[in-house]
Amino acid sequence: MGKFTKKRGKANPEVSTASLPDIIFMLLFFFMVVTVLRDSELKVANNLPSASELTKLEKKSLVNHLLVGKPVEKYQATYGTKPQLQLGDKFADIKDIPLFIEKHRTSVNEKEIPQIISSLKIDGDVTMGFITDIKTQLRKAGQLKVNYSAKPKTVK
Repeated sequence: MGKFTKKRGKANPEVSTASLPDIIFMLLFFFMVVTVLRDSELKVANNLPSASELTKLEKKSLVNHLLVGKPVEKYQATYGTKPQLQLGDKFADIKDIPLFIEKHRTSVNEKEIPQIISSLKIDGDVTMGFITDIKTQLRKAGQLKVNYSAKPKTVK
């Protein structure tokens, strides 16, 4: 019969760390792909009015956001305290709206162009004359689908 001997005194082999950098880079790439970065910095005060009948917009890629309000404190030294229009990530003049709409149209599939919606996020303290000027420019640009953003009404 064979004799079985126990191997005593031998150390366990060390765990190989050769694949560790590969795993780290896979995780890094995963989080880079999955993470959604903020589209634009909010440069205007945006205290939305409340409403009772709200619907959620389905396709976010087909929505233009036009923000209107008083500049936040950081920009008040440059732009003052009058309501300003923010298109994307910068302040703009009302006359820049058609160009902004056209840039968005070129980035969208041709079949989806009629479904583009302009969402107006307007501070509650902005006068209606300013909003009328914005709507006139939207009409001139051929953008007739307009949405007014609001926050849900709280029930007491």
